[in-house]
Amino acid sequence: MVSNCHSNFLVKFFMPKSDKNVRRAAVSSLRAWAKGHAYADSLVERHSERNHLSSSDRAFLKTILLGVLRNRSLLDHWIGMFRKGKLDPETRDVLRVGFFQLLILRTPDHAAIYETVACARKPVQGLINAVLRKAAHCRMRLLRELPDVELPIQFSHPHWLWKRWKKLFGQKDAVALMDWNNLPAEPYYRPNLLNPPPFGSPEPQSAKEAVENGHYYVTDPSTTHAPEFLAPKSGEIVLDACAAPGGKAIHLAGLMKNEGRLICMDSNEKRLPRLNENLERCGVKIAEVSCHDWTEAPPEELLEACDAILLDVPCSNTGVFRRRVDARWRIQKIDLEKLLVIQNQILEQAIKCLKPGGRLVYSTCSIDPEENTELVNRFLKRHPDFLLEKSDQLLPFKDGSDGAFAALLRQNSSS
Repeated sequence: MVSNCHSNFLVKFFMPKSDKNVRRAAVSSLRAWAKGHAYADSLVERHSERNHLSSSDRAFLKTILLGVLRNRSLLDHWIGMFRKGKLDPETRDVLRVGFFQLLILRTPDHAAIYETVACARKPVQGLINAVLRKAAHCRMRLLRELPDVELPIQFSHPHWLWKRWKKLFGQKDAVALMDWNNLPAEPYYRPNLLNPPPFGSPEPQSAKEAVENGHYYVTDPSTTHAPEFLAPKSGEIVLDACAAPGGKAIHLAGLMKNEGRLICMDSNEKRLPRLNENLERCGVKIAEVSCHDWTEAPPEELLEACDAILLDVPCSNTGVFRRRVDARWRIQKIDLEKLLVIQNQILEQAIKCLKPGGRLVYSTCSIDPEENTELVNRFLKRHPDFLLEKSDQLLPFKDGSDGAFAALLRQNSSS
């Protein structure tokens, strides 16, 4: 075993400073995430700026942070094979970063070990060095034995979710779903119908430039599902009740050809500046932005005022775990029960804003029937004046896309 003193010497003189900063930023980000300070994606931005990381180092930080969160249970399983005693949270995060590099990124031993040791506090550097060296020595055995690891640990998902999905979809599809969730998701750039990319330009735009100019916007691929179900027409009064950050509202405005009224609301006032910024950048001229909590009665001026309503309610995000990597660790079974109450409240309040004969799309980015088909069916039993015109559930293991649900409901014009 290389001594702690020797490893520190090699770290100091042979490790690029930027690499060391990236790993320290990764550990700091993991600590902040565990304390609930922010979502993973925003932590990448925050710690990249704080550490003045280059674009390549920023990309590496994102790879480490999201990779550790994607493989958290598996990394802890491996760590437990070499360290039986208790670990303080920061030391565990340092080891997670090291094991991720060694066993998943397959980073060369000298780089993964020395650079990770440098991230640790001096009193535990010897421990980190010893554990990582043992793991490196056993790397091929650990990878060979991976198929024998318990499935929710192997794919790093909460046990309660695995049991739920196994019951809902069967073991084969539940495994396929967990596997899908662990695939890195590339950014998805949707062309802006209101400001399409210019043709015949001498040089293609970079993705960043195209987004900044409003020719494209970054969104989940499934975000067109609900707006296209609603099919808003030019001149209509359309309500997007849970609009932030604006991806669906931009698409609605495009379908409306920027003619009519698009009322964009969100319950979180802190999200409105970003919503306004996205709408303005993409050339949306018909939006009226305001804050409203749809678990409460709607504004009086909106009662029976809307031709169409898009209701993209807060949900469990189980259809987009691939893109929202940390969501699987935040959602608890009790949260799902609370969400069902909120979703029902929002739906009951929003329908008061429909004109007779108006239509509403209820949508989620969930794959759970309780939040989707079952909730809609219960609503229809309570409201015989509404008809279900169509619905669709996208499932990653079946459709090869992010999970999403949309149901088009229409109120009887004589109601």
